[in-house]
Amino acid sequence: MNFRLSSRLKEIIIRYRFTLTDIAMITAVVVAAGFGIWQFDVFSNESAATQNLTFELDEIFAVCALGFALFGWSRLRAQRREIGRRRAAEEEARTLAFEDTLTGLPNRRQFDAALKAALAAPPGADAVHAVFMLDLNGFKRINDLHGHPTGDEALVQTAIRLRRAIRDNDMVARLGGDEFAILARHLAGAEAAATLALRIIEALRDPVRTGAGDHAIGAGIGIALVPTDGADSETLLRKADVALYRAKALGPSALRFFEEEMDHHIRERDTLERDLRAAIGTKKLEVAYQPRIDLKSGVIISFEATVRWMHDQYGELDTARLIAIAETTGLVQALVDDILRKACRDAVTWGRNVTLSLGVPPTLLRDDTFGLRIVAILGESGLPASRLELEITESALVADLEAAKRVLGAIHETGVKIALNNFGTGYSSLYHLRNFKLDTIKIDRSFVQAMAENPESAAIVRALVGLGSGLGLTVAAEGVQNEQQQTMLMNEGCQQGQGFLFSRAVTADEALRQLQQTTGLVRLTV
Repeated sequence: MNFRLSSRLKEIIIRYRFTLTDIAMITAVVVAAGFGIWQFDVFSNESAATQNLTFELDEIFAVCALGFALFGWSRLRAQRREIGRRRAAEEEARTLAFEDTLTGLPNRRQFDAALKAALAAPPGADAVHAVFMLDLNGFKRINDLHGHPTGDEALVQTAIRLRRAIRDNDMVARLGGDEFAILARHLAGAEAAATLALRIIEALRDPVRTGAGDHAIGAGIGIALVPTDGADSETLLRKADVALYRAKALGPSALRFFEEEMDHHIRERDTLERDLRAAIGTKKLEVAYQPRIDLKSGVIISFEATVRWMHDQYGELDTARLIAIAETTGLVQALVDDILRKACRDAVTWGRNVTLSLGVPPTLLRDDTFGLRIVAILGESGLPASRLELEITESALVADLEAAKRVLGAIHETGVKIALNNFGTGYSSLYHLRNFKLDTIKIDRSFVQAMAENPESAAIVRALVGLGSGLGLTVAAEGVQNEQQQTMLMNEGCQQGQGFLFSRAVTADEALRQLQQTTGLVRLTV
């Protein structure tokens, strides 16, 4: 109970500390003044015969007047103090509302207001306003390796450099993270905008120096112009962002102006992403099959499954385009599972000696659940694991060796075969062949198609065939287009071939007819 009273008393004292201080001061002054008046009889009464040490009416009034004056002065001082605090709070709130607290640059709200003001005052006939969207390249690596304090320091230094690179009447703002925007008014055309963008790139060329060392950064810059690209802020910012997306694809530091073609591409991509999501699991996605044959006997050994999509608006889309869209939208797992499920149902009808081959996107080599889904799909369809072959590229393999080894190792233990695609394109090494449980290597089509005209390509094919055969692997060649290439491959000891010489990708019904009609044939009929 005493503790609660003590806490409550302490809270009251803290809350009203200025009032209590004033009351104590006023009381002390009034007491002192009253004592002085009483002691020295300041307001003496001449009619009194003798001095009585008592308070008279005029003395009491003087003491009260002094007390009220002091109280009024203390209230006035407290009111001024409160007004000062409120003004400081309002100024701080105004600053927080329109300024980035880390870099001191204007924030998105202030930038939007400035852009709307610029649009309300259009440029002259030969001039433009320019909106620049900037995104730093290399900033995420700084944060990941050295932590957010170092990243913040890099952002502050970047903001200083951007301020120095622009003109005095231009505005640079931080929109969030490592994204900046610049508004440059009354530039002398697109060439002047490009010059300013190049000056910004040059300002960021030298590494940023922080307590953790030097860090190389660059900037992708997307540019939209007023009035060419739009007359409202939302449109301009969107188009500058589209141009930024294309600029970042060009390299660590690059600039791009907005073009209508970019807008068309973005809108097309958005439509395809939405439609692909709806098409997965339906008959709109058709699986096609390209045969791989034994070069000596002409017998079909395997069919490689690919996917086709006849889009109502954009026509036929191939596997590479679909996989690229699926990877950026998080649909690659669902897409590959759908293809595999349909292909396994078709492969069950091919016979016991024909393998189903399927290319695996790189992202799935880091998915520890991929093997479990394969086993489940094989169980649903009734296709033996030994009749499924997964094709992976060498570039995908080396992107994350440990993850690929873990995922592929678990899959291989179920009986599924593993083939290394695009073999010989720059990542080939005995390490990959020795440490990964492979069954087949497929020589890249670029070497096969250059064999007849280029002795070096022929020598590379000879070496790759010898390497694979020496390790006990099946060696296949992609891109076989004519009988001369077929003959040369056979002479080098290559066992299997795939290409337009034999067949293009066909439907499931046509694949079944080929199996029934091609015993002993070297070339298939499409």
